[in-house]
Amino acid sequence: MTSLIPQNLSVVIRPVQYRDLDGIERLTQESSAVETEKREGSAVRQMQRLRHWYGILKFLSWFPNPLQYRLCTYVAEQGRMLLGAIQVSPFNRTRSTWRVERVMLENGIDRQGIGSQLLRYCFESLLEARTWILEVNVNDKNALALYRKNGFQRLAEMTYWEIAPSLLANLADSEPDLPNLLPISNADAQLLYQLDTASMPPLVRQVFDRQTHDFKTNLFSSLTASIQQWVTKIEVISGYIFEPQRKAAIGCFQLKLDHKGQQPHVANLTVHPAYTWLYPELISQLARIVQNFPTQPLQLASADYQPEGEEYLEQIGASRIEHTLIMSRSVWHKVRESRLVSLEGIQLPEVLQGLQPARKPIPGGMSWTPRNKSKSSEQLGKGKHIQKPVKFSRENKINSGENSHQNSGEIDSQSEQINNKHQE
Repeated sequence: MTSLIPQNLSVVIRPVQYRDLDGIERLTQESSAVETEKREGSAVRQMQRLRHWYGILKFLSWFPNPLQYRLCTYVAEQGRMLLGAIQVSPFNRTRSTWRVERVMLENGIDRQGIGSQLLRYCFESLLEARTWILEVNVNDKNALALYRKNGFQRLAEMTYWEIAPSLLANLADSEPDLPNLLPISNADAQLLYQLDTASMPPLVRQVFDRQTHDFKTNLFSSLTASIQQWVTKIEVISGYIFEPQRKAAIGCFQLKLDHKGQQPHVANLTVHPAYTWLYPELISQLARIVQNFPTQPLQLASADYQPEGEEYLEQIGASRIEHTLIMSRSVWHKVRESRLVSLEGIQLPEVLQGLQPARKPIPGGMSWTPRNKSKSSEQLGKGKHIQKPVKFSRENKINSGENSHQNSGEIDSQSEQINNKHQE
């Protein structure tokens, strides 16, 4: 493939600027060839919001605030020509896990090389990130090759479903059996954290690294969400099912409803593995809620570690619209080097340098005479008190015998005095 740029110019990676937005929007449209209409529309709307709120987001990125990382976008250019862009964002509140939202690359260039440079720049610049995750369509072979080349491995598989409006009307006829359905508030963060922990495998839980405060909403975020809902006319309804005997949350949902009727309704479901009978009840509850809004299909996702939910969605006739792969990479993961290491130039003394003594050893003699043994025993006795053995001679035996006779005589005289007192 011939390159469209001169080879004598180096690639520069820098944060995004306002003059890059036109090129990023063009790259977004070119890189969404294998994506669904849902993801393509979401990317276009995201670029429109970025163009509209660029000045405010750029100002907020200069100091700590909840919206500080909304503009984490970097571009690669060579000779004033835009080659690619990458967008990342924190996945949790502690920012220990970051998410690669999108990698956009120009056609006719070394896509693997430029994409790897963009990814490595994020790995080296965002030092607080210990783990990276991303979601990619299983049919996007170029993106899968790029991510695998840079150390990403499979974590889980996601399937996106769509329930038609006619099917939702049939599901809404049945009355769901949810006696303990409660609205979600910040006071329920601990219950939701326990439910989230129990609903996923240990490896996924370790990568996501969510804590209790990830399920809380602060005042600034609440105001921002309220303004966004008022502008976009999208209402968010959430609730959870409480188990009074175990005092735990066994299922929850979040439903985004479009009042304009231009976009499908989107739902997120989380069910405890021990209460899989909640899937029909929760989906019936969602179907009853959407009947009060414009007629649109309902979209929701299921993971491969939740087979009961996928079986129920297949049973009711929901259609699959997308199959994605969640991949993760640790910052400690060592990527295989492309250049082979030669062993010819390695000298043996350099390899064994760490095994050489730090100073010249001093030889010393060692004798096994009884005198040395007694000295060593005395040296060992300095730290602890050692009782010396007593040597018994004939005089000691006689003296000990006399002392024993004297002691026995004193004891006999004392016993006779005691008997006389009893008789009197």
